Amino acid sequence: MRPADTSEEAWKRLEAGVRAMTPAERIARAVSLTIVTHRAALAWIRRTHPEETERQHRLRLAARYIDADTMRAAFGFSDDGS
Repeated sequence: MRPADTSEEAWKRLEAGVRAMTPAERIARAVSLTIVTHRAALAWIRRTHPEETERQHRLRLAARYIDADTMRAAFGFSDDGS
């Protein structure tokens, strides 16, 4: 589904580019985008919580993807203030 801020022509070019990729290329692109997103999120977490350890930063990142109950049970950590 095309985002509202993307022209029809741009969306068609993007779709064509994705279709031209092999499955391995698609996976590589997804992994690359995930890594970039995690790095950006960690940079923001480090800026907003400079007093915390690297482990706490990574737990905050994990808490973006894992529910609070599971984070507490598995790591004794929750980013929801409880």
